[in-house]
Amino acid sequence: MKRWKKILAAGVAALFFSGGATQAVGRDVPKDIFEWVQSTSMAGYYFNREQIVYGKKDGFMDLNTLIVPTIRIYSDKQIEDVVQKRRWRMEKLDGYDKLVGAADYLRFDLAAGTVVVTEHDDLDMNWWPLSKVTNNKEVIKIADLPEKKVDGIFYRSILKWAAEHQEDIIKHTERTGLKLSPADKQRIEEAKNPPPEDKKSKKKKKKKKVKQTEKTEQADQKK
Repeated sequence: MKRWKKILAAGVAALFFSGGATQAVGRDVPKDIFEWVQSTSMAGYYFNREQIVYGKKDGFMDLNTLIVPTIRIYSDKQIEDVVQKRRWRMEKLDGYDKLVGAADYLRFDLAAGTVVVTEHDDLDMNWWPLSKVTNNKEVIKIADLPEKKVDGIFYRSILKWAAEHQEDIIKHTERTGLKLSPADKQRIEEAKNPPPEDKKSKKKKKKKKVKQTEKTEQADQKK
């Protein structure tokens, strides 16, 4: 987490010195680090594509677990809403006059189709956490989220990107010291370079195709 936060800070701190949170929504976020997904009246939604990594299991990469640092850059309306809610709950407001957004750390279970927000940090204009929540146990079933729901769009966009960039994510994870398990490595290599079909298999496929064509022609003749 600390390493990601340092990179988050290095990548986006500059944008807050150029006009504030409201102007930053939907633009000025470094495109070489962050992937923009959507902007609403409340916030701009981004994920850090340079720091997406797989989880760890039995000393190897866990290709079923995806860990994703994300940021939301708040509009003035959202900032006011967050502050008002904290005031109503009688929570500390120290530094909240400099609130600009939030960082959420997401853990996806790809097989189960679920996500958990493992950490939520409110951030000030210097990208330091004003408060931190790490005790969230809510497991969100992505399939249950309506297609047009903001969170659903965000989570599905991250998963789509991840499915298309597995090699990049493996490289990111290798930088943390984790390696692919021998079984996963072999499976990925076989998917990239499938073994050539032997003559027997080709002959079988050809016969099957001929039979299917004959059946189609017979059905057409009956009509």
